[in-house]
Amino acid sequence: MAEPLIISIDVMGGDFGPSVTLAGADLELTRRPDLRYELFGDEAVVLPMLEQYPRVKAASRFHHCEVTVAMDEKPSSALRHGRWKSSMWRAIEAVKKGEAHFAVSAGNTGALMAMSKFCLRTMANIERPALAALWPNLKSESIVLDVGASIGADAQQLIGFAVMGAAMARALFHTDVASVGLLNVGVEDVKGNEEVRAAGQILKETALANLQYEGFVEGDDIGRGRVDVIVTEGFAGNIALKTAEGTAKQLTSYLRTALGRTWLTRIGYFLARGAFQGLREKMDPRKYNGGVFLGLNGIVIKSHGGTDAFGFAAALDLGYDMARNGLMSKIETDLAHYYREQAAISLAAGEKGS
Repeated sequence: MAEPLIISIDVMGGDFGPSVTLAGADLELTRRPDLRYELFGDEAVVLPMLEQYPRVKAASRFHHCEVTVAMDEKPSSALRHGRWKSSMWRAIEAVKKGEAHFAVSAGNTGALMAMSKFCLRTMANIERPALAALWPNLKSESIVLDVGASIGADAQQLIGFAVMGAAMARALFHTDVASVGLLNVGVEDVKGNEEVRAAGQILKETALANLQYEGFVEGDDIGRGRVDVIVTEGFAGNIALKTAEGTAKQLTSYLRTALGRTWLTRIGYFLARGAFQGLREKMDPRKYNGGVFLGLNGIVIKSHGGTDAFGFAAALDLGYDMARNGLMSKIETDLAHYYREQAAISLAAGEKGS
């Protein structure tokens, strides 16, 4: 049997706090009995509720925390007042200390980002982390990053996102080589802004064993599943993500209205209910809940603040797969390979110029 995998959880995070995080942890234990938890939260709130989940209690160590980061708190304020004492900070710190394999929080995204970067620091040659999310498509799933960790990115940052996203795809999709595309306004080489074009040119010219660069992709290619990894900066990525979520809700509402309009449509729904159930499951955003901050010296998962126990368990499961499949070592190896290739190219160019 594999060694237990330990998750540190900010139990207080999210719109519903322990009522969802503990229930999600219990659900995940049914799928992953080799899990152990480090739980961080307010003992007055958490301990009575923990009694309702004896399986979680038996697999956990609880740590009392004096501070809970509010969902609307500014990151600077959370970092100033929540360090050392908040459930969010201490869950992240457990990863830094080697007491947990990864941390999960459904709390304030900005605060989680700021605390994670301050506590864990970024990896060598990575200036800013990226928030990477799973995205359902016609073939299966893909990874999109950045979906909102930061606004704007230069060519080198986009390339860093590409390398880290490819490593994540290898860890989750069990492939030796991940296909990568840069999100752009067209597939032609002359399209897009200067940084995107520069990143595309570098990726074309650099030989990377575990990354297959497929060129520019457009917005509709995300849903088609043309590549394993779609790379963009956080502003465009977040808009794309929110647009997709809104479109899914819009289509669901349209279907619900149309199928209940007449007795004939109700009969049609009854006859095709299996197909509609499959569609509902495919479009269920809870299955894809959880984004990971890539580029830190440790794994931190951001769960949607308004999710339920099923969705929170999905975020735990995402981290489980990445930790079990060596995400951090894959990122470190691939980044080192890329920068070695770049150094060799620069050296060759210098010798040619002299």
